[in-house]
Amino acid sequence: MTDAESWPYVLLLHGYTGAGRGHWQSWLAHELADAGAAIDVPVFSDPDCPSLDAWLGELTHHLEAAPRSGKRVVVAHALGAALWLHHAARVPADPALRVDRVLLVAPPGAAWRSPDVHGFTPAPLDAAGIRRAAGWTQLVTGENDAYLPVGEAVTMAADLKIDLDVIPAGGALDSRTGYGPWPSVLDWVRDRHTRLTAHATLP
Repeated sequence: MTDAESWPYVLLLHGYTGAGRGHWQSWLAHELADAGAAIDVPVFSDPDCPSLDAWLGELTHHLEAAPRSGKRVVVAHALGAALWLHHAARVPADPALRVDRVLLVAPPGAAWRSPDVHGFTPAPLDAAGIRRAAGWTQLVTGENDAYLPVGEAVTMAADLKIDLDVIPAGGALDSRTGYGPWPSVLDWVRDRHTRLTAHATLP
């Protein structure tokens, strides 16, 4: 088996306004591409003024187009994580749409609102849907995320019956809190038993 074959196929779901060059998702995409992994990095329509129905349709399209052989992994950040929760609550038991693993990074809490975003929050917490959509789902949040308090993250993980990692001083786990390179998320893509930890450049 080549090194490239040891990596799963990875679908990255960006959040509100997308993921810029300094964002860990952009870093992760480059690292995976350099390793020879198969990746899909869609830019959802109108990311500055997203439509839930449009994004759900586009997500379904990308899942249907994903390779059917080998492991399939989804890594979703912020509004992309909320998108996955909506998808999981609606998805039928369809092998073409099911993936092996999902990492939900810093989804917005139920109270989060933006005037340009409609329908994404509160996201449904459907544990049965989460199990239909993926074989394994994990949640990671920053302890001081203004959009998802730790107590709410704990409740979310319990309601969904999934594992939770809390990153000290991680905030919203985006470029504003220093999350460009993030080695543990790359390690998690290869091995779900990896615990998500703070990036190595924290002071």
